[in-house]
Amino acid sequence: MAGIRVLLVDDHAILRAGLRSLLNTYDDIEVVGEAANGKDAIQKVRELQPDVIVMDVMMPEMNGLIATRYILEENPDARILMLTQYGNKEYVLPLLEAGAAGYVLKQAADTDFVKGIHAVYEGNSYLYPPIAKLVLDALMAGEEAIDPARRLTPREREVLVLVAQGYTNSEIADILFISPKTVDVHRTRMMNKLDLHNVAEIVRYAVRRHFIDPYAD
Repeated sequence: MAGIRVLLVDDHAILRAGLRSLLNTYDDIEVVGEAANGKDAIQKVRELQPDVIVMDVMMPEMNGLIATRYILEENPDARILMLTQYGNKEYVLPLLEAGAAGYVLKQAADTDFVKGIHAVYEGNSYLYPPIAKLVLDALMAGEEAIDPARRLTPREREVLVLVAQGYTNSEIADILFISPKTVDVHRTRMMNKLDLHNVAEIVRYAVRRHFIDPYAD
């Protein structure tokens, strides 16, 4: 049986090494590469064509949400399993909406993580039980319908995160491969939808809603 070819994407080298050691104990899984941020992940996916991409959320240069969108735009069949410490609905729902096939918390047991890899490889979805409950509760409560952030387009949400992380319009344009003028359009629409008026308010909103981690490296 051919092994499941896995790409590990996380900005912590020690964690990647630990995950590689764990997965090397399984005969049907092969770690074919690693990336330290979303930008590197996009390039590694192009080069290696992995079966499963294990992706963190908060990373420097490009976070997991933006990378997930770009990878799936280029390769709609890519199978992305989020492995992160963030279990808030503000993280979970946008990532699932972007197309992530599974979501596992880093505090989960090794068996849950490996089960997630097998599930998404086989074309199924996999949600760590507490995440599945969170998603079900959000749907039952209809929270996504009343949350102003849910009115943002995926691109507007990307701009929100990058502005909050301190990037200029020119830098955001380079990251997203669009023009500074287009960035300004998305930024203006995002601010209007959320009733935000300056960068300070954008940062406070992003931190309050857990779109960014103020304590991240």
